[in-house]
Amino acid sequence: MRVLLTGSNGQLGTEFRTLGRSAAEIISTGSHELDLTNEQDIRRFVREVKPEVIVNSAAFSDIDAAERNWDACFALNAIAPVVLAEEAHRLDALLIHYSTDQVFDGGKDGPYTETDPASPLNVYGASKLAGEQGIASSFARALILRLGWIYSARGENFVRSILRLAEHSQELQVANDQVGAPTSAKAVASATERLIRMYTRSRKTQFPAGIYHLAAAGETSWHGFASAILSEALQRRMLGVRKAPMITPIQTTEHASFAKRPKNSLLLCQRFLTTFGFQLTTWQQQMNEVLGEIELAGAREGMSCDLIGVDEAG
Repeated sequence: MRVLLTGSNGQLGTEFRTLGRSAAEIISTGSHELDLTNEQDIRRFVREVKPEVIVNSAAFSDIDAAERNWDACFALNAIAPVVLAEEAHRLDALLIHYSTDQVFDGGKDGPYTETDPASPLNVYGASKLAGEQGIASSFARALILRLGWIYSARGENFVRSILRLAEHSQELQVANDQVGAPTSAKAVASATERLIRMYTRSRKTQFPAGIYHLAAAGETSWHGFASAILSEALQRRMLGVRKAPMITPIQTTEHASFAKRPKNSLLLCQRFLTTFGFQLTTWQQQMNEVLGEIELAGAREGMSCDLIGVDEAG
């Protein structure tokens, strides 16, 4: 099975590139190997590689920056996925594309289902929704996996930011009015690898396509997530301090953020479980696994990112 992976240096791409080797021949591409803002470059590259599966983990994922870079955001999140989908259809290949909880406005009382109407609050969410719609109109065999609150043991993300800030601050202010399910990139990559194995064994024309929600089990706020991170990190003696800083809950409006975020980012994953027969573990289990990775790697130095503006979705 030959798999073309885009965004191979991002959080999701890095994890899949590591995990997926046993399942397939992976052609890994970053921006240097494949310019996803160039339609002709995409078509030429895909036709030369002739993949059986395309995993599109590339995205313009800086939500605040997207408000100021509308064209660049839509080029990567809306236009490029459609071109990939068209080429996948041409090759009779499977496209696995990652979308986001940000396609919803967060006003629902309870988790969102795949059939709930989308109404993004920000440019990033609008661009990802446009990508979904374009893929659907391409007639490609495609899995669109909506994710939310992604983090990993590497790169710039909420977990690593909290650990860094805890060593230099006596107080952290974290929003407590947004709810979601923190989901590790490794868990998503592992699920993607499993889906590819299922696709390999299936009658490809009967493989279930469409939009699915994929997130960790359970729910918490950013404040609750930060508290759990520091509690576990202290038990593991990962911090250079004996006492964790005070974590003060604040409202989202009190944090300097350029883009609006949905208050409710919960995704109901029942359709995924019913269709594919498995689900992701709890956010607490995933958090502990990632903290274990950071602990083993000694990856506490050089961490820097905005405290809240790290909610990459794909």
